[in-house]
Amino acid sequence: MRKRHTPDGGHWGHLLVLAPLAALLVFDGAAAQTMHLQGERMFPAFDGWEQQEDGSIKLWFGYFNENWEQEFDLPIGPDNHFAIVEVGADPNIEADEAFDVAYRSLEADQGQPTHFFPRRNPFLFTVTVREPEEFGGPEERQMVWTLTVNGKTQRVYASLSPNYAINGQSMSTDVGGNFGSTHQDLITNIPPEIEVEGGTERTVRVGESLSLVAFADDPDNYPPRRERRRPQSIEELYRPPRGSVVRSIPGLRLAWMVYRGIEEHATFSPTQMKTWMDSRMYANSAWSPPYIIPEPPEDRRWVSEVTFDEPGVYVLRAVVSDGARFSYENVEVTVTP
Repeated sequence: MRKRHTPDGGHWGHLLVLAPLAALLVFDGAAAQTMHLQGERMFPAFDGWEQQEDGSIKLWFGYFNENWEQEFDLPIGPDNHFAIVEVGADPNIEADEAFDVAYRSLEADQGQPTHFFPRRNPFLFTVTVREPEEFGGPEERQMVWTLTVNGKTQRVYASLSPNYAINGQSMSTDVGGNFGSTHQDLITNIPPEIEVEGGTERTVRVGESLSLVAFADDPDNYPPRRERRRPQSIEELYRPPRGSVVRSIPGLRLAWMVYRGIEEHATFSPTQMKTWMDSRMYANSAWSPPYIIPEPPEDRRWVSEVTFDEPGVYVLRAVVSDGARFSYENVEVTVTP
């Protein structure tokens, strides 16, 4: 187990490093009692590590925003930064205890978002460890992500502890994929493929429409798309979900999101499905009853438009999912007056 410290130095609980799902049980269970729209905490999340065919390891990260409405913009800096900590080199650090981390600009940016949506945003980005043996175990080196919102600082400590190893099945379980199924075939589920047409760096003027074209497919067509029976009454529609993790409909889908930059300055057409776990009814989310997602284009070519009403640099992310695993590509857009 690993302890997590609150900003005042106390402990908010012991979480099994074995399962990020445990974090969801704690967070969602508490939040379900009172729906907080704003003013609450946001937790960075280490969703586990996954071995790659070339021997490297991907560290998966996401976050949990306790608020249902409040979003945050946190530029890379003291309120949103990574640090790589040489645990074994510091006698004041215990590998199984939380510890403070100083801001160091050279390590701060590991590709994390700077715009943060409400609620749970799982498996949102990865950090690649190319030489796992050199990186070492939790007693040697850890990667720490720090977030501060509403005056409250939270950290997550990522390491190559064997207990953090994940596969397709555990990833699906964390997000309620395939309607909450734990079928063994999910272990070898292949993530969707995605390719963005055009350059990854674009320039556009304020008010000018920018075309976004992405090709996506699910190479193993698993889990297969299937719809849940539609609610037959108002009472059935608003029945509280069973279990502690909200469930998601299986099937290929793609949506664009603002990953870096002020989200309210970007307008997509058509309106994009939410990429975060909004479980409210008719919330335009794959986790939202009555669980309706658009049919994929026959040619697997998604076409969208985006316009901006303020100049600046924005990073847009195309997120594709089969309902259990996620893949993504970024486009950086420089918006001029």
